[in-house]
Amino acid sequence: MITKRAKDIPPFIVMDVLERGQELERAGRDIIHMEVGEPDFETPECIKQACYRAIRDGKTHYTNSLGILELREAVAEYYYTTYGVSISPDQVIITSGSSPAMYLLFSALLEKDDEVIVSDPHYACYPNFIRFIGGSPIMVNVYEEEGFQYTPEAIREKMTKKTKGILINSPSNPTGNILGPERMEAAASMGVPIISDEIYQDLVYEGTAHSILEYTDNAFVFNGFSKAFAMTGWRLGYIIAPKDCIRPMQKIQQNLFICANSFVQWAGVAALKEAGEDVKRMKTIFNERRTYIIQRLRDLGLGIAVEPTGAFYILGRIKHFSMDSYRTAFDILERVGVGVSPGIDFGANCEGYIRFSYATSLENIRKGLDRIENYLNDIGAL
Repeated sequence: MITKRAKDIPPFIVMDVLERGQELERAGRDIIHMEVGEPDFETPECIKQACYRAIRDGKTHYTNSLGILELREAVAEYYYTTYGVSISPDQVIITSGSSPAMYLLFSALLEKDDEVIVSDPHYACYPNFIRFIGGSPIMVNVYEEEGFQYTPEAIREKMTKKTKGILINSPSNPTGNILGPERMEAAASMGVPIISDEIYQDLVYEGTAHSILEYTDNAFVFNGFSKAFAMTGWRLGYIIAPKDCIRPMQKIQQNLFICANSFVQWAGVAALKEAGEDVKRMKTIFNERRTYIIQRLRDLGLGIAVEPTGAFYILGRIKHFSMDSYRTAFDILERVGVGVSPGIDFGANCEGYIRFSYATSLENIRKGLDRIENYLNDIGAL
């Protein structure tokens, strides 16, 4: 009775690790969670107050399916102030998180068997979305020694008449690396739309973040509030798209989701207009954690060739003792109580790595890595 596509969609293994860790916690185990990309900070007070006000003032009904104009204007203002690009509020659709944004985008862009170029490693859910819609993800291997960046030559080798987009994610999940502006520009010149996941753009610690909209108008951007504003549970995101693509996605939104949560949209306005200092504070703390975890992983022999400078992830190389990251991740969880993400969740080219999230406290990171050190000693990897 269940459809083949429902049976065949792969699990999001990060969530399997998290959920097994929660089972162990209910059984009385102390678990350090370094598997999930969820900031441990409280949502900034100005955002919470804006939500309270919206509820108090009766802003609890359907909104326009595109989202409230005030939030779409705030998104346009943010992109102009941050990147110097001019977009119209009519190019923005507000969604209930960036995952529905991806669903709308791929539904509007792809016919059956159309292709999207995706880096490997990649965010685990990209190929699952593409396949679920009926498209085909075409993998381009990217390598640690080059900071996990696409090369234009590798992209061109994979392009065909069916290529409908090149998906980029900078800063990247799972690598934490940033795609250089010259490579963004090269991808933008290839004649197909760029699909740019910019959810981590406010979390760059060295260098400058860039939006694909600086280099081309032939682009779809999805973004959200979960990471930079510590709003994972609020479920608020958006798409920026060429004007002629908005109406088809709006119709899909009307049918599937109607609109994003009304009072949460008003909280999003406050996030973009009032929470800048809160983001700076959180980013400073993330950077302290990043500096510590990079050095500690290197001390443990899990170091990387190019230091990640964005998001809150780092890939630790485990190839010298395991090429089964799935087994290793669950072994670490069961034996020493630390949740980490197996590299295989992020693509075949990420096998031999495990991903650490430093979206938890420095105390937890120290404690977790102490346990990892004990694990490595126990299995003879140190």
